[in-house]
Amino acid sequence: MRANQRDMIVASTSTLHGQRPLEYLLDELKSVFTNQSIKSLLFIPFARPGGITHDQYTQKIGDALKSLDIEVKGIQQMQNTVEAIQNAKAIFTGGGNTFVLVKQLHDHKLMQPLREAIYSGTFYLGTSAGSNICGLTMQTTNDMPILQPTSFKTTGVLGYNINAHYLDPIEGSQHMGETREQRIKEFHTYNSVPVLGLREGSYLRVKGTEEILKGPHSARVFKAGVEPTEIQTDTDVSFLK
Repeated sequence: MRANQRDMIVASTSTLHGQRPLEYLLDELKSVFTNQSIKSLLFIPFARPGGITHDQYTQKIGDALKSLDIEVKGIQQMQNTVEAIQNAKAIFTGGGNTFVLVKQLHDHKLMQPLREAIYSGTFYLGTSAGSNICGLTMQTTNDMPILQPTSFKTTGVLGYNINAHYLDPIEGSQHMGETREQRIKEFHTYNSVPVLGLREGSYLRVKGTEEILKGPHSARVFKAGVEPTEIQTDTDVSFLK
């Protein structure tokens, strides 16, 4: 496995306000699928804890990618899920609850095969929970721990953690709960892993050893014992390892 074979989009969210699912990423996805002659995509819907079935979630993604002439197949429909990951030309892990997703991936023994597929060059798209699992652990998710996974470890295809849906403190707000920044600083009380806060509409375009921030917003960088900093669009963030 060689790190320079990675080909990924790691996005904060699948859907921006007022848009259809994946709409803001369609041009980027079209370029990937066209250049690599990709006609099918393996979808991992395990992050959804309820309200929509895995098959319904898969159909929703199929509809979102219909304009790109991509056949979407859900991993839940496969007899051998490990082989499905190994044979996929492209993989998309959607959003939902990161605890649910990580438990399912560990229970089905899919975390390592997913890591190996990404390092071998299989195109990977992650949004929300599907992006959180790209980090070293899932410990900087915003989600409630409604299930207990066997491990917090994730794919580790990025050398830091992701905080998807990062929100800045609202000036003048009377809300007394912790901000995202405060929670990440709490994480760094016990952990040294850097954290990248991805705002909505922003994503990482990973090609080989490059991890370029894309989208309309800067990203917030957190390191243990250091004040947070901002990284601007088109910056390579691979130095965070």
